[in-house]
Amino acid sequence: MPSTDRYSVTIKPLPGAVTQGDVVRLEAEPSITTNVRFVWDVKGFGKLDKTDQDVVHWSTAGLAVGTYPVQVTGIWDLGGGKTVSHTVDVPVDLQGRAIAAPTSIPAGLTMGPAALAPAGPIAVTLMRSDVRPTTDLALWILIRKATEALGFNNYRRFMDILLCGQPRPPQNSTSFPQAQFDAFDQEFTDLSKRRFLPYTDSDAYRMLKVATEAFVMSNCAVSLRDTQFSRFDVDSINQRMGTNLTEAELDTLWVDYLVDLNGHADATIPYLELVRDKLGDSPLINDLLGGTVPPAQRNRSCVGIIRSKLTHPCMLELIYSYWLEEGMLVQTMNAVAMRFQNVRSPGEQDPLRMMEIDPLRPLNNLLWGWIQDEQHRLTMVRRALEYEHAYGIRLYGRAVPPLRPADVRSKFLEAFHNLLYIASVFYKSDDATTVVADGFPVLNALKEVHLLLSESAHNQYGDLPTTSRIENLMQQWILARPEFREFLPTRTMTALPERWMDRVDAMKTLQRWTDTSVLQFRNLATAGEQLLLSIRFGNWADVNEPGQGANWARFWRSQVQSYIHAYRSATGVDLTSDPVISKDSESRYAQPWVHLKSRLETQTQRRV
Repeated sequence: MPSTDRYSVTIKPLPGAVTQGDVVRLEAEPSITTNVRFVWDVKGFGKLDKTDQDVVHWSTAGLAVGTYPVQVTGIWDLGGGKTVSHTVDVPVDLQGRAIAAPTSIPAGLTMGPAALAPAGPIAVTLMRSDVRPTTDLALWILIRKATEALGFNNYRRFMDILLCGQPRPPQNSTSFPQAQFDAFDQEFTDLSKRRFLPYTDSDAYRMLKVATEAFVMSNCAVSLRDTQFSRFDVDSINQRMGTNLTEAELDTLWVDYLVDLNGHADATIPYLELVRDKLGDSPLINDLLGGTVPPAQRNRSCVGIIRSKLTHPCMLELIYSYWLEEGMLVQTMNAVAMRFQNVRSPGEQDPLRMMEIDPLRPLNNLLWGWIQDEQHRLTMVRRALEYEHAYGIRLYGRAVPPLRPADVRSKFLEAFHNLLYIASVFYKSDDATTVVADGFPVLNALKEVHLLLSESAHNQYGDLPTTSRIENLMQQWILARPEFREFLPTRTMTALPERWMDRVDAMKTLQRWTDTSVLQFRNLATAGEQLLLSIRFGNWADVNEPGQGANWARFWRSQVQSYIHAYRSATGVDLTSDPVISKDSESRYAQPWVHLKSRLETQTQRRV
C-alpha cells in the first residue's frame, strides 16, 4: 500500500485584490497529477461554472464585502476501489469598488448620484437565473436510459453476441453492464422454452424472434425501486440544466419522487399511484402466469391489479413505430418479402427483378421464416387503428383501406405541436440573461398533452406497442444484413448512424418513394418517444409549480429541437413559427400524411 503522506493539493495564489462582481480563476495544484479528480466548494456563496476540474471560475456577482472560504479536495484513485483525499481551505477577501468623491462640497450643493460615480469602468456580468432541481429530474433520466437501451445499435450488439458468435464484453464494461446481460439471459432462457414455430427449417428465424422479444422485455420494464444512478447520469443532468448535483443528491431526488405502493417493498411513480388510488378496492396480484411458475408464486386470485404494471412500467411509445412506418421501413421489408416469393411489383418495371438471394447465406433462411410467420404479426390495419386511438394520427396510402375507428385523439396533434411551439418561445426567453423565463405556458401545455395521452392508455396500449417494437427491431436487423449490399445500391460514403438506414433509403430511390432520408423519420421516432414518455408518466395533472415546466423544457431541449427540425425536413412545416401571424397556421395542425403526400407529388412533378 503506497504512503498517503505525499498526496496533497494546494490552491494557486489568487489575485491580490478580488473586487465585487469579478469572475475569479481558481486553480488547484496537486502533488501527484495522475488519477486525481477535484471537488470545489465555496460554501454556497457565488456561482462556480463547474466543480470537478483543476481550473474553475468563481463569479462573485451579488456577494457582499467580506471573507469567503474557497475549498478544494483532491481525490486520488489508488486502484482496487481505494482512494485517498486531501482538502485545503483558502480565505478570500472580497473588496468593494473604489468610489471617487470630491474632497469638499461647495456651499449650496449636495452629493448626488453623479458625484458618487465609480472612478473607473465597472465590469458587468449577466448570468442565467439559478435552476432549482425538481424531483422529476430523476424520472427523465430513467426514461432517457430506458429508451436508449432499446435502441437499434444496442440491440444489434446483443444479437451479434447471441447469434453471430461475437465475444461478450468484460464484466466491468461500462457500455454493457453485467446486469443487462443477466436480465437478457434469464428472459431468453425462459422464452426459448415456450416459443415454437410449426414451420420447416425455421430455427434461425425462431432464435431471432425469441431473442428480440427477450431483449425488448428485459429492457422495456424498468424496476423503479432498484434504479441506481451513475456519475454519467449526474453529469448529463448538470450539463443540460446548469446545476451542480451529486450522485447522492440525485438518489435523494428519486427517493423523494417515488411513493410507496404497498409498504416498503413496492414503489411506483406519482401518476401511477393516482390511478392505483382510483382502483383502491382492487387488490394487487402477480401476473397471471402458469406452467413453469412455481405454485408458491402463482396467484390465489385472478381478480385485481397486476403489480408489475405499477412497479415495472414499460418505457416505450407507439409513435416510434408510426414514424418508422412513415419513413418506409415496413414498406421496404414488404417489398423484399414479395420479391422473395416471386411476386412482381405493381409498376411496369420491377426494380427488384434481379434480387436473387442464394441459400448458402443466412439471409435466405431468415426471410423464409419471416414470410412463413406473417400471420402471427400485426397487420397494417391493427397498427393504423391504434395510431388513431393513441395520437389521432392517420396512415394514408394505396394499401390503407377505409377505417372506422371508434375512438380518436382528434386534439392531440394540435396540443403537441402547440407545446413544441411554446417550448421554442421559452428557449428564447431562457437564453436572454436579462429576463426570467416564465414556465407557466409550458406547464399548461404539458397538462393538456398529458390528459390526452392518459385517455389513450387503454385496450391495446399495453401490448400492441411492445409487439410492434419487436417487429421493427427484427426488420431493422434483417435489413442490416450484409447480403443486401448486392442488390440494393447504397451510398457507402453517407454516414448514417444505424446500418439498416441506407437499405431503406436505397429502396426508396428504386421505388421512387419519398426522397427524404429515413434519418429524419428515425429522429422523429426517437425524440418523439422520449418526449411523450416524459409527458405520459409525469404527474402533470397535480403540478402547479412553473419551475417544473421550465425544467422539463430545459432537460428535453435537444429532443424538442431535434423533433422540430426533423418535422420540418420531413413535412416542410416549421413548428416554431407563430401560429397567430404565420401563413401556415392551419397546416401545422394538419395530418402529417397531408404534407408527406404533397411533397411526394411535388417530387414526382420535378422528375417529369
